[in-house]
Parts: sequence; structure tokens; C-alpha cells
Amino acid sequence: MYEAICGILHAKEPHKVVVETGGVFYRLLIPFSTYSQLPAPDHSIFFYLSYIVREDSQTLYAFLKKEERDLFEQLISVSGIGPKTALGIIGHIEIEAFHNAILLGDTTLLSKIPGVGKKTAERLILEMKDPLRVSKVKITFSTTSITNDAMQALLNLGYNLPHAKKAIDAALKEGEETDLAKLISLALQKIRL
Repeated sequence: MYEAICGILHAKEPHKVVVETGGVFYRLLIPFSTYSQLPAPDHSIFFYLSYIVREDSQTLYAFLKKEERDLFEQLISVSGIGPKTALGIIGHIEIEAFHNAILLGDTTLLSKIPGVGKKTAERLILEMKDPLRVSKVKITFSTTSITNDAMQALLNLGYNLPHAKKAIDAALKEGEETDLAKLISLALQKIRL
């Protein structure tokens, strides 16, 4: 129903903000990590929204990035994960690290998030590792297909996402972006350093 809101930040707290637009003041719940990125009150702000209607409440959840909102909506579709837990996950782990933990089945990392125990971490991995859900995961690398192919090659070789991305980025800084084999070779050298 609501896609986004643009208005004036009226008040802010670690887990909620009040935004005024068109003479209406909206209370929006936010991830904890968003608070430190907010401007001072009386400045303009833009949020992506997720509108949740329950039997006893109607709540707007606000996110600075579309990817955060999309992940929030994906999380609340997992059995046993409500908006509060989903907001907690987004507020305590970077999206890329979360996706990597899901793809690698890292229950240890996931269970360090407040409100997520071992069983919840296992459920997240089980339900979100589904091929349809993994295809929705948007991991941003460089826009070239050669870069994406090199990234996929490193992941297939067993390197984790952060190391593979760092190695590809380092190789690209040296200007090797036209030959896939050379890019992979240079990235492997960077990993070994």
C-alpha cells in the first residue's frame, strides 16, 4: 500500500522516528542501525516503507535502503519471524553478511544476533536457502558480466563472499577487467597475499 515517504524528520529515537509530510505526522519503526545515519530533526528525509496490518495494529516500518526493506519483507515471510525479530536482524548485521551467512549455512553468526537463537538461525537458513529465495538475493558487484563470472568462479572454488569480493575489487583496481581468466588469476593471487 505504501512504497516510500519523503518529509521532514520531526523526532528520532533509536528504534523509531516521526516524519511530517503534508501536515500529517507518521510514527515509523526503524532498525537500530538506522538511527546513527539519520540527520538532525527538521531536516528532510526519505524512507522506503513496509506497512504491516495485524488484528490489533497497523504499523509502518521505515528503511533508508530499498534492499533493507526487501529483506525485511522476506524475513517476515519465514515461519516464526515477526516484524520485531526481522527489524532486529536488519539492525544488527549488514545485508551482505546476512546473505553470506544464509548461503554458507553459518548458524554461529546468525545466532549472535539478538533475538535469534540456534533453532531460529537453522530455520532462517532452511527457509531462505530455497532456490527461489536465493535468486531474490541481490548482491551488488561491479556491473560487468566478466566481474560477475569471476565472482561466481571464486565462490565455486569455495571462497567466501567477502574474501572473493575483496579479491575481485583489488584485481579490478589493477585494471584487469577484460579477460576473465586473467581476472580470476589475479584475484586468486590477491587472496593468497
